[in-house]
Amino acid sequence: MPLLSASQLDSFAQTLLHAGGASREEAAEVASSLIGANLRGYDSHGVMRIPFYVDMIAQGETVPGAPLTVMNENDAIIAADAHWGFGMVQARRLMRRLIEKARTIGVGVGTLIHASHVGRIGEYCEIAAEAGMVSIVMANTHGAARRVAPPGGKAPRLGTNPIALGAPHAEAPLILDFSTSATAEGKVRVLKIAGKLCPEGWLLDCEGRPTTDPASLYGDPPGSILPMGGSQAYKGFGLALMIDIFAGALSGGLCARETPITPKGNCAFMMAIDPARFGGADHFAREVTSLCEFVRGCPRVEGVDAIVLPGDPERRILKQRLASGIPLDEGNWAELVKLAGRLGSPVPATQ
Repeated sequence: MPLLSASQLDSFAQTLLHAGGASREEAAEVASSLIGANLRGYDSHGVMRIPFYVDMIAQGETVPGAPLTVMNENDAIIAADAHWGFGMVQARRLMRRLIEKARTIGVGVGTLIHASHVGRIGEYCEIAAEAGMVSIVMANTHGAARRVAPPGGKAPRLGTNPIALGAPHAEAPLILDFSTSATAEGKVRVLKIAGKLCPEGWLLDCEGRPTTDPASLYGDPPGSILPMGGSQAYKGFGLALMIDIFAGALSGGLCARETPITPKGNCAFMMAIDPARFGGADHFAREVTSLCEFVRGCPRVEGVDAIVLPGDPERRILKQRLASGIPLDEGNWAELVKLAGRLGSPVPATQ
């Protein structure tokens, strides 16, 4: 299994993205987002995405240099159009502006339409937490990329529609980031490219039967990813439905539909909240610290070493991968090497 340091992989990612059509500034920003995902164990949102991004640039579905246009704005809100620019670049721009609004009046609420893939949405909650803000971020698939069937259905109707919530904390930010399906679509894609099977409980084939074959999701007709919630999958699907409304309908973008008429990308909803304007910053900090200590102090069942809070697994993997390097499976590494050959870019040596 190829192993690269974060700096090696970041440099390689920037080279590929720039050779594929991104400006140097965009390549640096997108690469930092992708490497950040790999470092935290979100390989489905890491460098494996680069060949798809480059293809989308070539097809005109991602537009380098696109501006972030404000369609509507007042003291508290921004409704923005990303013009199919790089989702990470545009979403970061929007969150930073919302943080400034929250600093001024206590809250900043924003929506984003026509964004190329925004990536790991927990990243934007991390940006908010670093600024002392509580945050909520959610995204849909802009009317395309349906992957999840409703409970009892056998045809996909919604995207995996992720949601993230973040809160600053003296020990480390609390970041909860998950798709409303049993797994993220990118994780299925990673396994498909790697030639591996999915775990049981992730997928249904086109007839609504359980399967572990990742290729079934991309068949004609396609299979689907199960909603989050197991035997109570209506909870995950219901949450996904509401996210489609918040991100798609509210923003002026698109909700899921039978015939997508837009490129593949995201609509997003973002909110940044300054706790100092509500119960007070000191009160907030004390309560969050007390809550975390109370939960971590829970008596543990045999074999459990520690109670895990949101963000803990990501920080553990981050520490490990910064020290030891980022592993990539052979299949996805081969796709990056193939892309490098096509673009005439050098390939770094792996461990």
